[in-house]
Amino acid sequence: MTSLPSTITLDGRPLTVEAVAAVARGRVAIDIASAARDRMRAARAVIDDIADHDRAVYGINTGFGSLSKVRIPPGQLATLQTNIVRSHAAGVGDPLDSDLVRAMMLLLAASLVRGHSGVRPELVDRILALLDAGVTPVVPSRGSVGASGDLAPLSHLSLVLLGEGEVERDGQRLPTETVLEQLGLQGLQLQAKEGLALLNGTHLMAACGALAIFDLERIIEAATIAAAMSLDGCRASHGPLDARIHEVRRQPGQIAVAATLRTVLEGSTIVEAHRENDPRVQDPYSLRAIPQVLGAAVDAVAGVRRTIELELGAVTDNPLVFGADQPDSAEILSGGNFHGMPLAIGLDILRVAACHIGGISERRTYWVLSGHDGHNPVTPYLAEDPGLQSGLMIAQYTAAACVSEMQTIANPASVANIPTSAGIEDYNSMGATAGLLTMQSIALLRNVISIELLTMSQALEHQRPLVSGAAVESAHARIRSVVAPLSGDRSPAPDIERVSRLIADGGLG
Repeated sequence: MTSLPSTITLDGRPLTVEAVAAVARGRVAIDIASAARDRMRAARAVIDDIADHDRAVYGINTGFGSLSKVRIPPGQLATLQTNIVRSHAAGVGDPLDSDLVRAMMLLLAASLVRGHSGVRPELVDRILALLDAGVTPVVPSRGSVGASGDLAPLSHLSLVLLGEGEVERDGQRLPTETVLEQLGLQGLQLQAKEGLALLNGTHLMAACGALAIFDLERIIEAATIAAAMSLDGCRASHGPLDARIHEVRRQPGQIAVAATLRTVLEGSTIVEAHRENDPRVQDPYSLRAIPQVLGAAVDAVAGVRRTIELELGAVTDNPLVFGADQPDSAEILSGGNFHGMPLAIGLDILRVAACHIGGISERRTYWVLSGHDGHNPVTPYLAEDPGLQSGLMIAQYTAAACVSEMQTIANPASVANIPTSAGIEDYNSMGATAGLLTMQSIALLRNVISIELLTMSQALEHQRPLVSGAAVESAHARIRSVVAPLSGDRSPAPDIERVSRLIADGGLG
């Protein structure tokens, strides 16, 4: 993980994927740059000026969505903002994981400080105070169609700022009002446009994207080590890793994966043991085409990372304030930055890439356990006494089940559309659906790679006294620090979980 300062300052610049993960899954202090506070105050002055005059501006003195033609009198503008938060908190389903909600809170705060949303700095201060105190809004997972912002999820998040709804703190689910009293705080009273600014963003989709990229990159590192371990655990040829093969294909991910595999396998005595007089001409695709398949996934993930990184510097509110530093020429413009399509497509791509990382991994697990290759000194299912014992037979079933589920949920969410708001919002991205499915796919993938690592660690035991490359043997040692070699049948489930945790923590790199 990239080294981070002890404090992250929100100054309008883009967040990093690593910073989002650090705040979401830990306690990192966050503050606001003074220049960002000045920008917010200037934009707020523009909103206040509009609220004091007769000109109709969407979201400030009008209704929302298909009710935008309804004009709201000045005395009811604050009520309008409270009402939008309450009425839009219509989510259902299991609550989002707390790390995902914390990521949403950070992204919302970072967007607001860029000074185009017209909110008071006090609103952002409250979000950061809750993050610092470890107070996480309880946010139902279903309700966003990923277009006019992640409305329902962000509404549940924003209820907490009003002192309403529920929060989680220290593992307990409590009424917000109770926790605010413990912190010596009161619910905020929203002012003109602030409710809409809180809801009208892509922050759930972007949070899914940032955490998905962070997790997938760790899994890809582990999957590359697992693939290398498989090459020696299956006594496969290293010939297909020759750099010349990959240079003429010209695909950067493929070239990089092949280079990494050559590096981590350097010094292998296993490959030397079957270099001569091996009657096998070619290995199955799952061993021979690792750089081509895994490299394609690497390139896909890299492309989506670029999309996510751009979004981590974005403002996705509507309407937006421009030129607030020159009040006489300031403008408020209405557009569609809340639409999640760039994220939705990227999140769909991640699930496809994950399927191929997991699918080819499961095939390698199957190959070594099947026992049909008489040129590798492994036993069927890697059991010590096959027949009496089943070894890791059913671990492959689990990998197959996970891959099957990943394939099922890889169907793109972004290609479907259901109109909302009486047809005014007539083309939605379904990006929140794509994001939640992607987080589910990543959890499944981590288990698939864990099973391959567990299996191939045992396969290496059957190669002794021969050894693989130094980096592979180092990873093998880390796995053995949490999982003992298989000496007889036992439940593989705890072993799979321990290796999965190693992957999640970056403990194999």
